[in-house]
Amino acid sequence: MAELIDESSSLESTTIGVYRTASTVKGGRRFSFGALVVVGNRNGQVGFGYAKSKEVPTAIEKAQKYAKRSLINIHRIGTTINHEVEGRFSASKVRLIPAAPGTGVVAGTVVRSILEMAGVSDCLTKCYGSTNARNSLKATFEALQQIRPATTVAGLRGQDLGRTEIEDKIERGKAHMPERPAGQRARGPVNTLGSERRGRGGGGRPRRRDQQQQDAPAAAPSADAASQSAQSA
Repeated sequence: MAELIDESSSLESTTIGVYRTASTVKGGRRFSFGALVVVGNRNGQVGFGYAKSKEVPTAIEKAQKYAKRSLINIHRIGTTINHEVEGRFSASKVRLIPAAPGTGVVAGTVVRSILEMAGVSDCLTKCYGSTNARNSLKATFEALQQIRPATTVAGLRGQDLGRTEIEDKIERGKAHMPERPAGQRARGPVNTLGSERRGRGGGGRPRRRDQQQQDAPAAAPSADAASQSAQSA
């Protein structure tokens, strides 16, 4: 759950994990807590911090201070990244792939939190090797730092690159996106079957076959049965 920590810069914080360690001393065991935090403004700035303390709230506050000092700027194109990148740290490797509008962030908990805080809402990801939270986080930040806009690459090469493949993909994706008025949210599908069952009672569970047979009305007598009863009379 994101927490607003600075209203002036619209910085939000999300806690990736809290880790407890214990040291054995003469009088018993002493516990300390470490907090891993990601901070961002959902508009191209994101950073992370790790801190330890004897109490969890203090550790989170210290980690947020360290994260605010290490903010980096992320280049984006629309709601996705400019091009495919891959970051490595220790035994972890993270690959980030641009996606069309409406795809969403297909990632695990750690990578998803980083991309959401950076303002990337459409991206495909894949993690290789170790899935340790700290290793995956640092590999993701290394990948984000490799992103460069097309204008920078064109200046380094000394030539015009024209429209990129990602820009064409975004245009094709926007053509298939439903048009909604500004400020209106999309509505989810309505489960009419569940509402009908709940209206009958029973918490939405389907009734058993024997109960359905008992509740069914008696069938009208057929024509053959009616003629036999008339002959007998």
